[in-house]
This record gives sequence, structure tokens and C-alpha cells, in this order.
Amino acid sequence: MQETVAVAAVTFDRPDDVQTLLEALSRQDHSIASVALVDSGTQDVAALAAGSDAPVNYIRSATNLGGAGGFSLAILSAMASGAEWIWIMDDDAHPEDTGVLSSLLAAARSRNLDVVVPLIVAPTDSSRLSFPFRVEGRTTHDRAQVEKLGFIPGTAQFFNGALIRSDVFFRVGLPDLRLFIRGDETDFMLRLRRAGIAFGTVTTVALSHPPGWAEVQQVLGDRLHVLVPETEFKRFYFFRNRGHLTRRYLRGRSLVADVVGYPVYYLRRGDVRGLTSWARAYLAGVRGRSFGPPSDFGF
Repeated sequence: MQETVAVAAVTFDRPDDVQTLLEALSRQDHSIASVALVDSGTQDVAALAAGSDAPVNYIRSATNLGGAGGFSLAILSAMASGAEWIWIMDDDAHPEDTGVLSSLLAAARSRNLDVVVPLIVAPTDSSRLSFPFRVEGRTTHDRAQVEKLGFIPGTAQFFNGALIRSDVFFRVGLPDLRLFIRGDETDFMLRLRRAGIAFGTVTTVALSHPPGWAEVQQVLGDRLHVLVPETEFKRFYFFRNRGHLTRRYLRGRSLVADVVGYPVYYLRRGDVRGLTSWARAYLAGVRGRSFGPPSDFGF
């Protein structure tokens, strides 16, 4: 019998992207049993969901649960359908072609894996990766350089396109609601590693997703870079969550990179206010503080 797959997707005010995603899902050559679509935005996409060729289970959330909370709700709903696999999607992503799902399933079977993730490529230039990989000690956005590896064990860029066997969530849990955005995917990956669940990136298939190139800031050439999100809202969560995960998982290399990289980046720019904001959010995360709804932090 064909393995059953349910999609867990989250949207926030991107109706055009949702339509593109649902169309791409409906064209997959491995059938999808259901699409749990959690909508936390202000632009209702219920009509799009109802008119889709994909089997959508539309879930309206009156509260913005963030990426972590939205994915948790979508994953639980997808699991409740009884599907063997959960395929996780953000609203601004979509499978590059019709064979992505079947290829991921084949890779999971051949490698005896419970978690597989595709490459993430830029919509405007599919030869470029939206987020970098390190190959032979150097950071690269070149798809061809990474694609030739075939499979990269122990590393993946969650959650876009992650195909996860349902049983895994009983072993490692759901995305952490407290993290809200920017860090929940790293936390999930670290939990997989702690649980000894083998996973990796299948480099021969791809998902299209807007790139994060503007966030990458070089500090020591190719040897050290830092990520600086473009809005205050995203910077706060990224820095706080990064500090929290460094403490929670005792990530020594991450700590060294942060306490060197961010001060150098901000001081070179003469941005003392930026450095202060980074330090305040990062230390709050290290101390396990400043958790709560966005309204608690002025957002």
C-alpha cells in the first residue's frame, strides 16, 4: 500500500503564496491525504482553501501562535488524520517539481530514515541556495556544489519541506511554542540529535523559498559570519532564542562565534545601540528570561 502523507502548513497574510503552495501540493505524483492549513493572519484564506484541488483542512487561529505554535497545531492536526508521514510547509514555500515528495519517500526508505529534508533554493534563481551549507569548511550558496553530494547526514534546514514520520513527534515532541519564531527549527534539529534519530538533507530535490541572503553578514571573511534579521521583531526573537539554545544545549562553538562575531559586527559599524539590543536579548535567552506573548515585548 502507498504510504500516507499529510501536510502541516502555516500561513500569515500571504494568500497569493498559499495559492501557489496548494497548487504545487495538488500536483505531486505521490498523493497527499490531507493538508492541515493553520491560518493566523488577518487576511482570511478560507475561500482559497475551500476551492483548492488539494484536500485542505482549514484551521483558523484567532491568536498569532508564531511559526512554532502554528506548526505545532498543524502537525497535531495532520497526525490526527492517521497519516504515517507529516510533510511540513511554510506558506511562502512550495515543491520545485511534481516528484519532490516521492523522491523524499524513496530516500527515506533506501536509507532507513524517519526524517528527510530537501534543499531550499531561491525562487528568483534556482541555482542558488536560499540558505548556505558548509562544504569542505567553506560556506556556499551554490546549488551544484551541494547537489553533487547526494545526501548530507545530520544536517538539515527545518522546517520547510521536512518529511517526518509521525512517530518521531512522540519521541522528541512538537516545535517549542515559547520560541515563537526564529529558533524553533534549530531546537527541533538538536532534539533529533539528542534522541539519536538519524536525518539529513536529500540534495537531489528542492523546495523553493525566499532566500535569507540579506541577513548574512561577513565578519572574518568566509571563516565567520553572523545572521542579522532585517526587522527589530525578528532580531529580538532570533537573538533571544539563540542565547536560550546555546545555554540549553551547551553549544560552546555557537557561544564563541556569537560573543566574537556580533560585537565585531556592530562595533565596526559604530552601532552601539544595535550591540546593546543584541546583548540584552541574547543574555535574556541565556538566563531563560523574556518568554511570553509578543505583546509583553512591545510587538
